[in-house]
Amino acid sequence: MAMKTSFSFSLLLILAAFLKKAAFLSSSAVATSTFGEADALMKWKDSLLQSQALHSWLLPSTNASTMRISPCKWIGISCNSLGSVTEISLPYAGLQGNLKNLVDLEMSSNNLTGPIPPALGNLRNLKVLYLFSNQISGSIPAQLGNLQNLVELVLCNNSLTGPIPPALGNLRNLKLLYLCRNQISGSIPPKVGNLIKLNELTLENNLLTATTSLAIYHSYARVDLLKTFTAFDNHFIGEILKSLRNCTSLTRVRLGGNQLTGNISEAFGVYPNLKFMDVSNNRLFGELSPNWGECQNLTMLQFSGNMITGRIPPKIGQLTQLGVLGLSSNHLVGEIPKELGRLTSLFNLSLHDNQLSGQVPQEIGKLSNLEVLDLSMNHLSGPIPPQLGDCSKLWYLKMTENDLNGSIPFQIGNLIHLQVVLDLSHNSLNGEISPQLGKLQMLEMLNLSHNMLSGSIPKSFEGMISLQSIDFSYNDLGGPIPISKTFQKAPAKAFIENKGLCGEAQGLKPCNAPSTSYGDARKGHQVIFIILPLLVALFLLFLVVCISSIYYQRRRNPEQLVLERSSGNPFSIWNYDGILVFEDIVEATEGFDDIYCIGIGGYGKVYKTNLQTGQVVAVKKLHPLEGGDQSDQRSFRNEIQVLTEVRHRNIVKLYGFCSHARCSFLVYEYMERGSLTSILSNDEGAIQLDWTTRVKVIKGVAHALSYMHHDCTLPIIHRDLSSNNVLLNSKLEANVFDFGIAQLLIPDSSNWTTLAGTYGYIAPELAYTMRVTEKCDVYSFGVVALEVMMGRHPGELISSLTSPNRQDKLLKDTLDQRLLDPMVEVEQEVAFTVSMALACIRSNPDSRPTMHHVAQELSVGGPSFLSRTIQCTCIMSTDGSESIIDWVKIPQIVGL
Repeated sequence: MAMKTSFSFSLLLILAAFLKKAAFLSSSAVATSTFGEADALMKWKDSLLQSQALHSWLLPSTNASTMRISPCKWIGISCNSLGSVTEISLPYAGLQGNLKNLVDLEMSSNNLTGPIPPALGNLRNLKVLYLFSNQISGSIPAQLGNLQNLVELVLCNNSLTGPIPPALGNLRNLKLLYLCRNQISGSIPPKVGNLIKLNELTLENNLLTATTSLAIYHSYARVDLLKTFTAFDNHFIGEILKSLRNCTSLTRVRLGGNQLTGNISEAFGVYPNLKFMDVSNNRLFGELSPNWGECQNLTMLQFSGNMITGRIPPKIGQLTQLGVLGLSSNHLVGEIPKELGRLTSLFNLSLHDNQLSGQVPQEIGKLSNLEVLDLSMNHLSGPIPPQLGDCSKLWYLKMTENDLNGSIPFQIGNLIHLQVVLDLSHNSLNGEISPQLGKLQMLEMLNLSHNMLSGSIPKSFEGMISLQSIDFSYNDLGGPIPISKTFQKAPAKAFIENKGLCGEAQGLKPCNAPSTSYGDARKGHQVIFIILPLLVALFLLFLVVCISSIYYQRRRNPEQLVLERSSGNPFSIWNYDGILVFEDIVEATEGFDDIYCIGIGGYGKVYKTNLQTGQVVAVKKLHPLEGGDQSDQRSFRNEIQVLTEVRHRNIVKLYGFCSHARCSFLVYEYMERGSLTSILSNDEGAIQLDWTTRVKVIKGVAHALSYMHHDCTLPIIHRDLSSNNVLLNSKLEANVFDFGIAQLLIPDSSNWTTLAGTYGYIAPELAYTMRVTEKCDVYSFGVVALEVMMGRHPGELISSLTSPNRQDKLLKDTLDQRLLDPMVEVEQEVAFTVSMALACIRSNPDSRPTMHHVAQELSVGGPSFLSRTIQCTCIMSTDGSESIIDWVKIPQIVGL
């Protein structure tokens, strides 16, 4: 039985021993048992210092000894089919009192403060103690060592200090010990080695030290039982455990961010069940063993930041499930094995800062899921393989500081999802820059400096609207630079040491600068004689065009005349250099005719627009503002302010805007598949969103919000995240939309706001605090994520979770029934994604995770106590046919 509350931790609840005894009562004694339970509960209620929330707990005033009295309808009480109490759930009830005789005590994700009461050591029957994600301080009491029956102890995500008490070594039945994310210091006591049944040990993000700290399994423990061992980001020093070589049951190891030494050739063996290995940022040496190729279930292998020598074993190419291979910042030599091209699941390959040589294998082009490739700071030579252009999902490519030569393959221009960086600097690349690179319209940073590139910078680069940083220095480039704000505002050092670049940029001469020499003057006169007739012809053509335009304008209907330009420049383009023009949009939509309308909202209408350039954009036209409410105009300006500050692959891009009293509109990147709302409401569209795609959509939204909250100069809060404001492109990738009421968080400010947003997605605390924080977006994200997985708005589920008469629901029954059950390989990821979504909708904003944490965990399918709960409590059938999805209950994974 689990007791869940959110009261002060100075005193714990009291619960009588009748619950233990009631389990042995037969159905014939239901009347007696229910009265006994009711009577005991009332005695417990009377002992509480504060119990106003238990107003429904009442006994009749008459003699109740012969009556059938059941507490099953009392608030917070759940019973089985026989009418016996099985669970008491009283979250946020404000109760205060004492507790004893429990088997399962779970009080995680609340606001518990103060130290852990030593009196908990008196709960001799306790098997499960979960106190994670609170604000508990002080040291771990040695009295917990008295809990001889304890199987699981989870104290993570608190503010615990001091050492690990040696008395924990008395917990001979303990299988799971989680002490992570505290400030626990000192060494691991040798007595902890007595925990012979322990199979999950998590000590990460603490201040643990000592040279012998990791020897806990060396002499005592059953190493064949250890499955999870995480102790990253501590201060461990000394040699890594050689006994880990024999831990064949290992599934997850994270020891990164310490000062461990030792020979990796001797420390590790073959692990048939291992999925995650990270020992990065230590002082390990030795060579990579080919035996790593035998760990067929590996999804992540991280050895970066050590002193590893030798070659990369070709057998690594056998790890077909590998998603991340990190070997950077070591002393590796030799060629990159072409066998790595077999790693079709790989999305992150980091080999930078080594001494690798030879050519970049063309087989890398087979890595169709690769997103990050960093081969910089090596001794690689030869040309860049054109096959690299087949890695269509790349958004980060860095090959700087090598000896690469030849021209830049035009196929690099096919990497249209390159967003963060393309850095080919400090090589020996030559030839002209291909205009095809101008297709990289999402790219933010481009560095081609310190090469031998010749010719001019292609004019097509004017269309690279996302560029924020460029460097073409130390080449042989000449001619005019592209006409765009990024180039014109670039620092002088971005163009130095070239042979003849010109243009309107710092440090460059104007391209039409007059010449001073006699020879140049004569050439100038010759040019004038040649160009003058051409100018006369162009002038005459201009007059014809103007007369035709005036004639056309006079024939325009009155509705079109409303859209004529004001005296100023009504159309302002951000990084688009006038390619989009006012008349083009008006003409393309036939004066904003409804046949081009693809969406309607309170702000106005959205139109699909085919421009004369061939580009398709979405135009959001606001309602006319004269004499009306100015809130739309504020929304209009707000969206411009926000979207000109951000650039992210999962945020819809703003191309330009028109500001006019009678006609204001914004021009966006066009999203072919429309909103999540429209797709999920359509059976055919919903079926196209399979489970893998839905998880990917949720990850995309999480990364966008994480960027807004944590990576912008001032945090940006969306305030109106809903399924209607998440748009999908042709590849079903998520893009966050509509920043009309977004708000910048100002440091040291109250950040008060009016209640705004979409009903059903607004965080509950906004109804009474009116203070906007990042956690408001976190709640909205949780609702959207659940909606994606359920195929409908989760309002009913959210209400049921907070209801005192909650009916537990199986995860399988809450998922979108229009899809087949998730396959075995994705079912755990689905369950984990739902668990993160549920964590985001907790009523208490302080107990919700940050979007940075959510995005990080979803990206790596990282360790979470919610997912651990799934694994530990899932009941499997004897033949193993049922899955997590079939058995786990929603309250299990949300921690209720």
